Amino acid sequence: MPKTKVFLISARDCAHAVQTLLGKIDPSDLAGKRVALKANFNSADPFPASTNLDTLRFLLRGLKAAGARDITLGERSGMGRTREVLSARGVFKLGEELGFSIQVLDELPGSGWVAFREKAHHWKRGFLMARLFAEADAVVQTCCLKTHQFGGHFTLSLKNSVGMVARYDPKDHYDYMGELHSSPEQRALIAELNAAYRPRFILMDGTKAFVKGGPASGDLVAPNVMLAGTDRVAMDALGVAILRHFGTTNEVSSGAIFHQAQLARAVELGLGVGSFDDIQLEPLDAEARKLSTAIASQFGG
Repeated sequence: MPKTKVFLISARDCAHAVQTLLGKIDPSDLAGKRVALKANFNSADPFPASTNLDTLRFLLRGLKAAGARDITLGERSGMGRTREVLSARGVFKLGEELGFSIQVLDELPGSGWVAFREKAHHWKRGFLMARLFAEADAVVQTCCLKTHQFGGHFTLSLKNSVGMVARYDPKDHYDYMGELHSSPEQRALIAELNAAYRPRFILMDGTKAFVKGGPASGDLVAPNVMLAGTDRVAMDALGVAILRHFGTTNEVSSGAIFHQAQLARAVELGLGVGSFDDIQLEPLDAEARKLSTAIASQFGG
């Protein structure tokens, strides 16, 4: 079986990095497609707590250049009111500038959600995924690189999917997020959300990162890199390796990377590769090559 490719590039020039990574993944099949875009606007705090607006701008331009017919950014913030968070971060203004749609997920009626129970074994009654992501022709995700002090341990591409699902059931107000955050199996629940969709492209912005604390604030480092791929497990495993390289929490540092609960459950569900040997990490410049060696060492290679 061929290895899954993940590309690594220096992000000192944001526009060049995003354009190059998009080209490596080849977005040509997005022409004429309806694209659902998930960024990270969990709170109104600045990058890397939330998506860098420049990164989002260059990603959107790239998707439009690839011929995407319709692009809709969907978001449900966990720390603050979504509409207020998006306004504070300048997302609505960017939407007017670039001509893409924005869907505030916690304002959706019942018809805006799709129920998922298959593979949601740790959820008491499954969960609701926004119809936007469940029925899009393609899902594109851009995530941050950071730790998570409230039980997730790290918040990368798998954890970013939490913002695609409902906090409350519109019918009976069942609190899905209350269930998630109170569960001792929180990291398994996070992985299971990801069984509801497949991403076409993932961009991880590691220009800056939180290695402790998070998701809204924390100990800041500057890896100055971006990664791109299509496999969430591979992307998150490499993200964890970068966090370890810069010195992170005991929870993120402990044990083999693929034994981290988010990753282990995602592998069980068939959402991605099961080892570093299944990843073809391709650094695209000198800085990326240097970091790629450090990343490999975190897997014992």
